[in-house]
Amino acid sequence: MSLLANRFEPNVLTHSLDWLVNWARKSSPWPMTFGLACCAIEMMATGASRFDLDRLGAGVFRPSPRQSDVMIVAGTVTEKMAPRIKTLYDQMPDPKWVIAMGACAISGGPFYYDGYHVVKGVDLVIPVDVYVPGCPPTPEALIYGVLTLQAQIEKSTLAKRPEG
Repeated sequence: MSLLANRFEPNVLTHSLDWLVNWARKSSPWPMTFGLACCAIEMMATGASRFDLDRLGAGVFRPSPRQSDVMIVAGTVTEKMAPRIKTLYDQMPDPKWVIAMGACAISGGPFYYDGYHVVKGVDLVIPVDVYVPGCPPTPEALIYGVLTLQAQIEKSTLAKRPEG
């Protein structure tokens, strides 16, 4: 919980401050590299020169959770990996966002019925802000997911931050 949360009523000052902070946050979301399966190949292609995720400010993939504010979970989440995902999510500084990329990360994918060790969606482990469907999703789909996340960031406020 931030120091400003629920302390001010909406007015001109907080609205202007919201606009400035949200502009800075949405203009440079730094994702953490967290590829678990084949979707990670598409995530790497999105950051390469052909699709150029850097033009959205999100091209700097960070190796550490303490330096990132967006976690892109790309691929199959197993029961053994779920506690590590939760630990990395908890190590990220606030505010933090999560993008679930691919059918396996969203719902278990083709392993839903036969894979006893597969988590049936990463949203059972950590809260997810944007879902990018596909098996695997194309780089354009991930770019659309980043744009959707930027639109969500733009609508957030400092005065009344949602709990969760």
